Order: sequence, then C-alpha cells, then structure tokens
Amino acid sequence: MRVVIAEDNALLRQGLVLLLTSAGHEVLAEVGSGPEVLPALLEHRPDAAVLDVRMPPGFRDEGLRAALEARARIPGLPVLVLSQYVEESYAAELLGGGASGVGYLLKDRVGRVDEFLDALDRVAAGGTALDPEVVTELLTRRRDSPLDSLTPREREVLKLMAEGHDNTTIAKTLVVTDRSVSKHIGNVFLKLGLPPSDSGHRRVLAVLAYLNNQ
Repeated sequence: MRVVIAEDNALLRQGLVLLLTSAGHEVLAEVGSGPEVLPALLEHRPDAAVLDVRMPPGFRDEGLRAALEARARIPGLPVLVLSQYVEESYAAELLGGGASGVGYLLKDRVGRVDEFLDALDRVAAGGTALDPEVVTELLTRRRDSPLDSLTPREREVLKLMAEGHDNTTIAKTLVVTDRSVSKHIGNVFLKLGLPPSDSGHRRVLAVLAYLNNQ
C-alpha cells in the first residue's frame, strides 16, 4: 500500500513511517504542517492517507480540512484521521458525506499495532474504521431516538458494525453464530428505518450517516 503521512509530532511521524514500512507498505511522503498536506496528496495520489486532525500553524483542524479538500479533489481517496481526543464534530464532519474509505482513530490506537494496521487496511479497501470510543460517544449522546428501541445485544452489534467489523468478526466477538448476527442486523435496520441491506460496507455507512445526521 502506498501511503502519505501528515503528523506534526516528529517522533510519532517517524514511528508511523517505521510501523508502515515494517508492515510492507510504502511511505510516499511525510509532512508536518497543514499547508503541506494537500499538495503532497495531490502530487502522490496515495492508496491511503494517515492524517493528524490538528496541525500547524493553527493547531485547530488543518489536517481535517486538508483531508476533506483532498477527497473533493480526488474522489474516493481513503483517509484515516488521527486525533488526540474524541471530538465528535470532527468525526461527524468527516463522515457526514456518507462516503466510503474513511476512518477516525484516537492516537492511542496506533500503539496497538495490529488494530491500527487492520483499520488502515479496511479504510484503504473502501470501508470504515471508527475508534470504539468515538462510536460509544456517538451512540450514548443520542436521546429520544429509535436507538432507544434497540436491545442491549442489538446495540452491541450496531457498535461493532460502526467500527467496521464484518459479520464473522462480530459473531466471534460476541460468541454467537453468523446467523444470529444477521438476524440482529436485520432488526437494527428495521428499527432505525434503514434499507434492509446487509451487504458490503453500505450498511456501516448507512448507520454512521444515520447516527451523525439525526
């Protein structure tokens, strides 16, 4: 996989370079400030971009802005955004378009190498990868919505779907059968008033769009 990295912390940036190259990926460019991000992405057109949300010069949302602009200029560009904290507004904005190939992880997740690389692979393949803490925030902040009608098990399934996991992984995590997972997913879509589709990443994106636009 060909990757561009945008991170202002030099130590973390080099750590990401080492992690990705050790996993067999090619780092095409590494930048440390907001204004450098878009030109690097447009020049290299990578298979995926790993971007910090807050970067110089303002340390506000420069990385996120560059990611959104790059996706507008390069439709479908897979972007995995890293953040120090759970910032719902950033997650909502990134996912608001309902596009595929997006991820939002807390930086602590990078230290869990297998989880980070798995998330990057899912995003590069056009899927979605949301940090479990971000998903929890999105779910628990909802009040007086159809989410209230979900059973505890259905909420667990929805949470794992939103993180980007497939049916087999959900079944293993919850120690249930694939058939049970499919049944729970069908109930979730029915209760949320979403199309009863259980194929590919569309179901995850539909749920995320619902959670972020109610």
